[in-house]
Amino acid sequence: MVGSEEGLTSHVYSNGLQSTNGSVEEKVDELRRLFGKADGDPLRIVGVGAGAWGSVFVAMLQDAYGNLREKVQIRIWRRAGRDVDKATAEHLFEVINSREDVLRRLIRRCAYLKYVEARLGDRTLHADEILKDGFCLNMIDTPLCPLKVVTNLQEAVWDADIVINGLPSTETREVFQEISRYWKERITAPVIVSLAKGIEAELGPEPRIVTPTQMINRATGVPIENILYLGGPNIASEIYNREYANARICGAEKWRKALAKFLRHPHFIVWDNGDLVTHEVMGGLKNVYAIGAGMVAALTNESATSKSVYFAHCTSEMIFITHLLSEGPEKLAGPLLADTYVTLLKGRNAWYGQKLAKGEISLDMGDSIKGKGMIQGVSAVKGFYELLSQSSLNVYHPDENKHVAPVELCPLLKTLHKILIVREVSSEAILQALRDETMNDPRDRIEIAQTHAFYKPSLLGQ
Repeated sequence: MVGSEEGLTSHVYSNGLQSTNGSVEEKVDELRRLFGKADGDPLRIVGVGAGAWGSVFVAMLQDAYGNLREKVQIRIWRRAGRDVDKATAEHLFEVINSREDVLRRLIRRCAYLKYVEARLGDRTLHADEILKDGFCLNMIDTPLCPLKVVTNLQEAVWDADIVINGLPSTETREVFQEISRYWKERITAPVIVSLAKGIEAELGPEPRIVTPTQMINRATGVPIENILYLGGPNIASEIYNREYANARICGAEKWRKALAKFLRHPHFIVWDNGDLVTHEVMGGLKNVYAIGAGMVAALTNESATSKSVYFAHCTSEMIFITHLLSEGPEKLAGPLLADTYVTLLKGRNAWYGQKLAKGEISLDMGDSIKGKGMIQGVSAVKGFYELLSQSSLNVYHPDENKHVAPVELCPLLKTLHKILIVREVSSEAILQALRDETMNDPRDRIEIAQTHAFYKPSLLGQ
C-alpha cells in the first residue's frame, strides 16, 4: 500500500487516477448531511466480523477516509482470544520480512519484536492483536493498513451510524441478537450494510428463504429500509491490492445511492439496485455449485472438458432456480454468472471442494477451515435442498408428465446434498451424476424454466 505508516494518505491508483482530499472530503460531507451530523460529531462506521472480506472492506474505508478523523471514525470488532498457531506465526514473520514497507511500519510502531518472539515460540499472538497491525488471520499473505480493533461488542456498536456485517450468514443472527440489546435506547436506527452470502430455509408455515439482511431485521428491529446488501464478483485480497473490481449495493434508494457513491473508488466501482433480497440470495446460490466445481476439477486433474460439462449443468440449475425466485430472472443472469465465475476461479468454496475430493480435508473438520474461514456453501446446500424439496412448491415436469418437487430438476444440488449433508456418498458421486446417461441436456432445463410459470413469490416472502 502507498501511504503513511497508518495507511491514511491519498493514493495513486493502478489506472493512474489520484484520489484527492477534496473529493474524498466532499463524499464524507455528503453522507454526513444525510445522517444529519452536526460539526464535531463524527460519522461512526463499525465493521462486525473480521474475515477476509470484512477486514478488507473496513481497511479500504480506513485507507480512503481514515485521515478525516474529526468527520469519520472507523473501527472493526472481532472476538478476543483466538490464538495464532505457531505455523501461522512463522509464516506471518516471513510475510513481514518480505515487505519492506510493512517491516518499517512495524518497527516504527514498536510492534516488530512480538512477531520475532512468536516465531521463536516465546509468546502467543492473538487474532485481534495482529489485526491491529493489519493482518487478517484468513488472509495472512495480504497485509492491510492498521485498524482500530475493538473486542467488546457493546463498545463497538452502541453508537454506530453505519454497521458493516462481515460475519458469515451462519453467525449473523446470533451476533445481531446480542447487538439488539445495546440498541434498545437508540432514538434513530443505524444503517447496516451486509456482506454475507448465505441463506437459511424456513419451512413453515410456508417454505421460504431467510437471508442475512432478514435475519438482521428480525434480530434487531432495524427497518429493512435501513439494511442493505453489497456483493459482487470479488476476491478480497485482489481488491485490496487494487485489482479493478465492481460490486452492487442493493436496498432502499435513500441509502443505496449515497453509499454507492461513498464506497466507489477508481479501482472499486459500486453500482446500486433496488432488488435487495434476490441479489442477496443469488450471492448464496453460486457458493453451492462452486463446491461441486472444485470437486470436479480435483477428480479430473483439472480437465477443461469435464469442468465445462459441469459448468453447463450447474448454470442451467441456477437459471432454473432463479425462475422460481424472481419475476425477472433475466436481469440476474449477468451478475450471477460473473459471481459464479470468480468463485470457481479463486473462491474458498471451490477450494474446499478440491480439498475434499483430494482427501486433504474431511467433512468431520466442519465448515470453518483454518486460514480460510467459513465455507458458506455447505449451509447453503442444506438450505436450498430443504427448500426445493417441499411438495407445496411442486412444478410441472413435462418429460414425466407430472408435478415434482423443484429439487428433482436439480440433480447436482441433490448430489451435493448427499455428499456434504447426509454423507451417503463420496465426492466421486459428482462425476457419476455428470456421466449419468439419463441426465437431460442442460438446455432442456432452461427451456422448461422459460416456458412454464414457475415463479414462486412466497419463496422470498413476497
